[in-house]
Amino acid sequence: MRFKDITLFTHKLTEMKDFYKKVLELHINSEDKSHFSVQIGSTTLVFKQSESSSEPVYHFAVNIPENKMEEAKSWIASKVELNTEKDSDEAFFESWNAHAIYFEDRSGNIVEFIARHNLNNAVEHRFSSGDFICISELGIVVEDVIPFVRKLNEWGLPNWKEDNEGLTPVGDEHGLFITVKEGRRWFFTKKAAEFYPCEVTIEGMGQFSVERKDSKTFITSVQHDGKTNH
Repeated sequence: MRFKDITLFTHKLTEMKDFYKKVLELHINSEDKSHFSVQIGSTTLVFKQSESSSEPVYHFAVNIPENKMEEAKSWIASKVELNTEKDSDEAFFESWNAHAIYFEDRSGNIVEFIARHNLNNAVEHRFSSGDFICISELGIVVEDVIPFVRKLNEWGLPNWKEDNEGLTPVGDEHGLFITVKEGRRWFFTKKAAEFYPCEVTIEGMGQFSVERKDSKTFITSVQHDGKTNH
């Protein structure tokens, strides 16, 4: 699964644009008073101004070359403070065969750089933002994980790991919905997971909207005529 486009919401549009342009050194693809977009490898990331008084916080991960974690860590640590977990600023997920680091942007979104050693994407040059491969994870907060995962399975998206009531990843190492139970603590933070809406376009599958109604998180397929299929 590959994310072509991801749209998130922010209450700090100007500060976020400055962060993604100057700190992460990304080109601004488009912008106006209500949005801006940047290119993260093969994924277009759009931030829209939040229309409510809420302060949305998301989690997403960026794939980097599997041999560049040390350089990427040094590169980002010179710009922002890394998050820590048990006095460590780096994680190794043995069952995923991946190293990861975490930091936050101006809206408090939990951004992860992850080097997946199962993927054949090593490079030999010095690391830069041009080496971002794609956004490979997007956190989706739900009240009940397994029923939502079954819905994703119905859309043709397989589990990446076994069902777990707290967190179940769905997709593959190029693109994963990190399906998380509401209130669960985000790894490498003290923040409890809360739902905020988002939109995604998946290569070969189309556009999807993730929303909440009557305290239930649901995903819909958006047709070109603007209608939705539940």
